[in-house]
Amino acid sequence: MDKYTNPLCERYASDEMQYIFSSDNKFSTWRKLWVALAESQQELGLKATSSCSDVVKPNCDNLNTKDFRGCLSITTEQITEMKANINNINYDTAKKFEEKTRHDVMAHILAFAKQCPLAKPIIHLGATSCYVGDNTDIIVQRSALLLIKKLLVNTIAKLSEFADKHKSLECLAYTHFQAAQPTTVGKRATLWIQDLMFDFEQLDFTLCNLKLLGCKGTTGTSASFLSIFDGDHEKVKELEQKIAEKMGFTEVYSVSGQTYSRKVDYYILSVLSGIAQSAYKFSNDIRLMSHMKELDEPFESTQVGSSAMAYKRNPMRSERIASLARYVTVNALNPALTASSQWLERTLDDSANRRISIPEAFLATDAILSLMFNITNGMTIYPNIIKKHLKEELPFMATENILMYCVKKGKDRQILHERIRIHSTETAKKIKLQGGENDLISRIAKDSEFDISTKELNKLLETEQFTGRAKEQTEEFLQQVKIILNENAELLGMDIDIKI
Repeated sequence: MDKYTNPLCERYASDEMQYIFSSDNKFSTWRKLWVALAESQQELGLKATSSCSDVVKPNCDNLNTKDFRGCLSITTEQITEMKANINNINYDTAKKFEEKTRHDVMAHILAFAKQCPLAKPIIHLGATSCYVGDNTDIIVQRSALLLIKKLLVNTIAKLSEFADKHKSLECLAYTHFQAAQPTTVGKRATLWIQDLMFDFEQLDFTLCNLKLLGCKGTTGTSASFLSIFDGDHEKVKELEQKIAEKMGFTEVYSVSGQTYSRKVDYYILSVLSGIAQSAYKFSNDIRLMSHMKELDEPFESTQVGSSAMAYKRNPMRSERIASLARYVTVNALNPALTASSQWLERTLDDSANRRISIPEAFLATDAILSLMFNITNGMTIYPNIIKKHLKEELPFMATENILMYCVKKGKDRQILHERIRIHSTETAKKIKLQGGENDLISRIAKDSEFDISTKELNKLLETEQFTGRAKEQTEEFLQQVKIILNENAELLGMDIDIKI
C-alpha cells in the first residue's frame, strides 16, 4: 500500500538539508555522544575500585549506574568497539527493542550494546535520554543553521550583483502600489538585501550563542555523575566541558532541567521565520513586477505555465516562495507554545511537536532560499517596458519642477498651480475614460501662462533628476554588504539546483 510522503523532501528541500535531519545523522550522533561520554569519563580517571569481572563481559543486562558502583572501569577496548559501530546502525534490532520497551533511546542503547558486547556495561553510563536526544538536537540544528547561513550569504551575493548591475536603471516607484517618485531597479533590490542582512545578523547571533546541553542528568542537577565521581564536583564540571569540546562546542548551558530550555528552539525558528518574511516580500515584488511585464523569473524552454492557457508565464517559483514562507512564519508559533507550556523540570508534550516542526521549518527555509537564489540568478529585466511605464507617469511628477522653474522666470505661482490642476485633471480623465496617452506636457507647452518651450520642458523631464540619491545609496550600501561577503568568502560559490 502506498503511503503519504513529505512534499518538503519529495519536491522542495535539498539533499544536504534532508541528510542533516536524517535517521542516519541522528542516530550516529547519538553514538558519537555515547563515545564522547565514555572517553571523557575514562580521561577523568574512572577506574575500578574493586574487582568486577562483569566490566569486560557481556552479561550485565541492567544498565543502571548505581548497579556498577565499586566496579566502574572504562577500557580503551570498549571505546574502540563503540567507535567502530558509530555508523553501523542496526535499525531492525532497534525497532524490535522499541516495540518492546516503547522507548526510543533505550531501544538504541540495547541495539548498540548488541554490536558492542565489551562496551555494553558502560554505554550511557550516568546519562538520561536527553543526553543524547537534546544534545543531538542542538548539534543537528547548528548544522542546519550553518547550511542556511551558506544559502543566505550566496543569495545576498547574487542580489548584490543584480543591484549593482541595475543601480542606474530608472524605474517607476510605488507607494500603496500607486505611482510615486521614481527610483532605480538596483535601489529597489537593496531593500530586499537589507532585509536579508537583518536576518543574517540574527542568524549569526543565534549561532554564536548556541550551547550544548551537556550531561545534566534526570532533573538537571548532575546527581548521577556526582555519584560516579564520588562527590567530586570539579570532575563533573570537567566532564561536561570535555564532552562539549569533543562535539565541537565551547560551552554548555549553565543550568537546565532535564532538557535545555525550549526557548532555544523558539529563537532558532524565529531566525527562520525572519528569513521567510524577507523572502515573502521579495516574492511579492517579483510577482508584481512580472504582472507589469517589467521582469520575468527564470522560465525554461520546455516549461509549461498553464495546462489550459499555453501562453501563460506564471511566476510559479515566486508563488512557491510565498506559499512555503507562509508555512515557516506560522510554524514559528510551535516552539513559542512549546516553551511556554513546559512543566517544572521536564514534560514530554514537546517531543512529537518538535520532531515535526523543527525539521520541517529548516527543510522549508532551505527550499525558500534555494528558490530565491535561483530567481535572482536567472531573472530577466525588460528596460524598455520599465522606461515606458516611467514615461507614462513622469509628466505628473514633473509638474512641481515645471512650476518652480516658471516661477523663477517671474510667473505667478498661484495662477500656474491652478492651470496645472486643470490640465492634470483633464489628462487623467482622458487616460482613464478614453485610454489615451498622457499629453499633459503638450498641454502645458501650449498654455501661454507658462511661457515655456518644448526644449525647456524636455530638460525638466530628464529622469535622473527624479531619482535623488538612488544610485549613490545603492553603491554605498553595497560597500557595506561587501564587507560581510568578504568576511564569509569561504561560503560563496554554491551551485544551487531546484528540483521543479
